[in-house]
Amino acid sequence: MVLGAWLMSPASVPWSLLAYGVLGLVLLWQAGRLLHSLWWRPRRLELALRAQGLRGTRYRFLTGDLGEHGRLNREAWARPLPLRCHDIAPRVAPFLHNAVREHGSACFTWFGPTPKVTITDPDLAKGVLSNKFGHFEKPKFPTLTKLFSDSLANHEGEKWVKHRRILNPAFHLEKLKVPTQTIFTSSIR
Repeated sequence: MVLGAWLMSPASVPWSLLAYGVLGLVLLWQAGRLLHSLWWRPRRLELALRAQGLRGTRYRFLTGDLGEHGRLNREAWARPLPLRCHDIAPRVAPFLHNAVREHGSACFTWFGPTPKVTITDPDLAKGVLSNKFGHFEKPKFPTLTKLFSDSLANHEGEKWVKHRRILNPAFHLEKLKVPTQTIFTSSIR
């Protein structure tokens, strides 16, 4: 009876209780967003990648494959590279080398909650990189962009197409012959 009367009159509700209720709702909402970005979204992406025929490592909560990546790097760097060995992939990128060997030329791994797709087939890579639909996005590094300025390598979309069109004639074979000959003759002397 007392509870019903208390709920009916908003003036009698203590402000601290109202503040705690709002704080609880905000915390619950943020926890849901965090759970979505760290568990549900990566699991959905993993299922979508597997449905497209890609094989890869299973998602591990929060860290992905970072622990195994670090362990394989430490193991590879602990022993010296044999003399006259030109197979440097296991030494330089041991985790990617193992992933490609185990899962095939098109596979995915996890960098935290973000999947990284690795494509080693040149024809497939050319098809992905020449795609004009904009599904392939360059990774963004805002601190490096500020350090190295806003260059062609950082542009995307229409801005990239415009600057590429400006620079493309500079790399035609006829225009590159003269500097190449000059460099060649100066290196002989």
